[in-house]
Amino acid sequence: MDRSKLYRPFRTLLIANRGEIACRVIRTARAMGLRTVAVYSEADRDAMHVALADEAVLLGPARARDSYLNVERLIEAARKTGAQAVHPGYGFLSENAEFARACLDAGLVFVGPTAGMMTAMGSKSGSKELMEKAGVPLVPGYHGEAQDEATLSKAAEKIGFPVLVKASAGGGGRGMRIVRSAAELGVAIVSAKREALAAFGDDRMLIEKYVDNPRHIEVQVIGDSHGNLLSLFERECTLQRRHQKVIEEAPSPTLNAAQRETVCAAARKAAGAVNYVGAGTIEFVSDGKDVFFIEMNTRLQVEHPVTELITGIDLVEWQLRVAFGEALPLKQDEIRLNGHAVEARVYAENPTKNFMPSVGRISTWRLPAETGGLRIDAGYREGDAVSPYYDAMLAKMIAWGPTRDVAIERLNRGLEETDVRGIVTNIPFLSALMTHPKVWTNAVDTGFIERELAVLTQAAPAPGELELCAAVAAVVNEEQQAARAQANSPWQTFGWQPVGRRQRSFAFRVGHGVGHGPEQKISLNYGSGPSTLLIGERELAFTIAAKDGGFDLTLDGVKSSVAAVIDGHELYLRTRNGRFDLHWVDPFGGESEEHVGEDKIAAPLPGTVVAVLAEEGAKLDKGAPILTLEVMKMEQTLRAPYAGVLKSIKCKVGDIVQEGVELAVVEPAGD
Repeated sequence: MDRSKLYRPFRTLLIANRGEIACRVIRTARAMGLRTVAVYSEADRDAMHVALADEAVLLGPARARDSYLNVERLIEAARKTGAQAVHPGYGFLSENAEFARACLDAGLVFVGPTAGMMTAMGSKSGSKELMEKAGVPLVPGYHGEAQDEATLSKAAEKIGFPVLVKASAGGGGRGMRIVRSAAELGVAIVSAKREALAAFGDDRMLIEKYVDNPRHIEVQVIGDSHGNLLSLFERECTLQRRHQKVIEEAPSPTLNAAQRETVCAAARKAAGAVNYVGAGTIEFVSDGKDVFFIEMNTRLQVEHPVTELITGIDLVEWQLRVAFGEALPLKQDEIRLNGHAVEARVYAENPTKNFMPSVGRISTWRLPAETGGLRIDAGYREGDAVSPYYDAMLAKMIAWGPTRDVAIERLNRGLEETDVRGIVTNIPFLSALMTHPKVWTNAVDTGFIERELAVLTQAAPAPGELELCAAVAAVVNEEQQAARAQANSPWQTFGWQPVGRRQRSFAFRVGHGVGHGPEQKISLNYGSGPSTLLIGERELAFTIAAKDGGFDLTLDGVKSSVAAVIDGHELYLRTRNGRFDLHWVDPFGGESEEHVGEDKIAAPLPGTVVAVLAEEGAKLDKGAPILTLEVMKMEQTLRAPYAGVLKSIKCKVGDIVQEGVELAVVEPAGD
């Protein structure tokens, strides 16, 4: 045996990240025999990635700048645990050249490109200049050093509106604004600069021609230190919201074989301009005919699993082997494309409330089995807390199939069988998106979600006969389970009565809290003989059989599978008709009808006030912006709920505010 091939420059890997990607890296690293070290903030003390690793080191307080972005503490954590290498994941410091350089200076292997490569390609402005010299097609734009508003405005006028104002550093849609007229430009530049500075510590901007109805195509590349550079086919990430990817698939359903080879060759040329080493992604925008270089991400992408499923390659394993100094195990002509893969990002957010992030503790976490082409990369478990300090992504659901249609069908089934409670998620939105006819036929562009938002976020259907019967069954099933936990007794079973029949009445409202709308009533008849449910004048034979996550409900001989979660008087049901939230009205009364009004201008989540946009005494139209909060690294603008006068502002720029704190008072305009 050639023992030189067994040499590894490191055997302990520190993962400088959290959540799903930290868990993802830990799994592959451990499968390769490496010892793993997690890092965490005070908010993540009990997080899943901490539990998975062999060791874990506390970095500091919850705020990212005091923990996950603190280079000195990360280097010290590696020193304390004997880690010889660092994997940055994605986000945080993954594209920070200074961090890569600090790792090298500390004698650590950085699992990624060199600081020089990162600097050359990580800057959107600098990389465009490099691509121009390399002959890679570019979108017309300005990427110069001068950053004053006059220069940027002149550049925008020359390019022609609409333009895209975009942060030179970073990504994820932060620090990015579409500007359709000169009148909008000044405000957009100020806002984008502020958001970019908060997210990346760099407020430099570039301006590009905005391509209407564009498609987003990207190519996965990876290089080694032996001069090998490969492309692993392309992904399409056109389904986006606010410049953030929602659905990703590979290969692109838009490109034919010739176009695929053209864009992959352009990607290899782009990465080859810096002799790239490590995993990276070359991103392009397409107008339907041609593709134009946007930027390079010098790291692993969130959507890398779709590439893994169509190639059979573990990209994290290849990253680590490149970091060992090994040559890539395959040549370009040995990489095969097999089938189609689609990924959906599951977020803790409320699509019906402008995708406001949701925080809290996960009380229920039920995911389908990873079989039949389904893969789930998760960073949370039941009982974990979702905090307001970090990105709200909980997991990624990825489906593979021999064809695109089969992959989408499998993804839809996986989403349908997923139940997460305790927080609000975007799962219903994802289901609506992936069943939209235009998504199936690929008749979309990057503005599709915004145009179809009303359809994709419409309220759940009203509960019907099946759901009301299921609500009663859920309550009864819960009571039976509780009774079985006690001493055996004939009273455990709701249908057993020594003589006669009894009736029990139930009332439900749609929604949680006290619910809304009229009470919907249903009666349960039980005792001697079969149990029945009475809805109005209609009586239905009724049986239930408990199983994991819910029960089988049989009504008049028709059996239906029901998923159910009960928390006090709050009921969540999933039936063949969809997902339903119901409130079981307290049969003994005493329920409070109080709730926070929609007109209250309060902090929806803990955050930082970054801008006050109106003055006290100002007359406001309905929807007029009042102030801006930074929540979960994204800006949220609070607006006037109705036309009126801004009576008072109860905060100032820089204030850290807690959820529910009133920030402003608007006095309604008189009739």
